[in-house]
Amino acid sequence: MKPVKVISFGEILLRLSPEWGKHSAALYVGGAEANVAAALAHWGTPVTYISRVPDNGVGLQVLQQLEEIGVVTDRMLKGGDRVGIYYLEQGKDLKNAGVVYDRKYSSFSQLQPGTVDWDSLLGDAEWFHWSALTPALNEDAAIICKEILEAASRKGLTISTDLNYRSKLWQYGKQPFAVMPELVQYCDVIMGNIWAAHQMLDTKLNTVALETATKEVYLQEAAQVAKEITEKYPRCKRVAFTFRFSDAPTHNLYYATWYDANGLAVSKQYETNDVVDRVGSGDSFMAGLIHAQLEGMDAQQTISFAAAAAWSKLFLKGDFNLTDKANIQKLI
Repeated sequence: MKPVKVISFGEILLRLSPEWGKHSAALYVGGAEANVAAALAHWGTPVTYISRVPDNGVGLQVLQQLEEIGVVTDRMLKGGDRVGIYYLEQGKDLKNAGVVYDRKYSSFSQLQPGTVDWDSLLGDAEWFHWSALTPALNEDAAIICKEILEAASRKGLTISTDLNYRSKLWQYGKQPFAVMPELVQYCDVIMGNIWAAHQMLDTKLNTVALETATKEVYLQEAAQVAKEITEKYPRCKRVAFTFRFSDAPTHNLYYATWYDANGLAVSKQYETNDVVDRVGSGDSFMAGLIHAQLEGMDAQQTISFAAAAAWSKLFLKGDFNLTDKANIQKLI
């Protein structure tokens, strides 16, 4: 296995963005954790991506797409019959009601607990990243998450997660708050937003204050929720939240926060009416956090870089953010 600093783990997906009037659809390789790996590779962070693909032409093409942008794939698991697919019209958000998942019986979702030597597969990496999308698939996937998190903990890796919530997942009889706390206890870095934290980790929200919808209240809540997370999960010392608001198809207002022992750091606020593609913006943010921390950036530098990385993705088609690091730094 090639030596890497970061391992990103989750389900590889194909995105079809149909243009019904033209009888055509754009095809992209994606998936939240693949998006994180792609951005890290583009910025020069040695990274491998662990998922499971079928041993056929589609699986081979997916691996080639990842390798072409610098993602190491030599730890990829093989087996099963198909790569999961999702359908989303160009420019829409994954939280949009229009997203349609076709990922049942995918190679990754059929992975069985107790079948992989995770200690060996993790090798000598420094950082392990996963997201809430994996335990949302089925009960076996949640068990596998615990297996690999235990292995990563034994090996001393820094562990991060993204509390990304998809209402069309979590269809196997368990809600996030019944699964996620057991897994989050292994994490050093937690990223998400205050509403996802409430839904997945049962953290408190001042719903009355939030009705004012002011930035001041949002930042107060960010600090309070992050503090609660670090108290509930002692291993976690760093919490990042994003705030994204949109009142039109191509509009976006965006800022983010970083909480650690020194308090709350806040990014620059961005706003545009020219959004091209919302998919992958949160994953770019997560990649930005990982890259910044591995580069030794302080709290303000970390949140500034991550927010700028997320912002840059809004203007690129596809799931991967291939914006150069120098251009991201110009946005800070």
